[in-house]
Amino acid sequence: MQIDKQQILEFLRSRGDQQQAQQAESELPDQVDTDQHADLLGKFGINPQELLSGGLGGLGGKLGL
Repeated sequence: MQIDKQQILEFLRSRGDQQQAQQAESELPDQVDTDQHADLLGKFGINPQELLSGGLGGLGGKLGL
């Protein structure tokens, strides 16, 4: 599944992870593929399965899942 990097950055910032958001901004591509970039997402404490199930504090809802 493709997710816009900005949505991931917003999620990280919403949970107070400003430093991780800054790092993710420089490391993640503009469009993040949850399968292809699972390791990078994990590095920032994001479980791709949670994205698919609509978790992460409502991020799934914002993505239309």
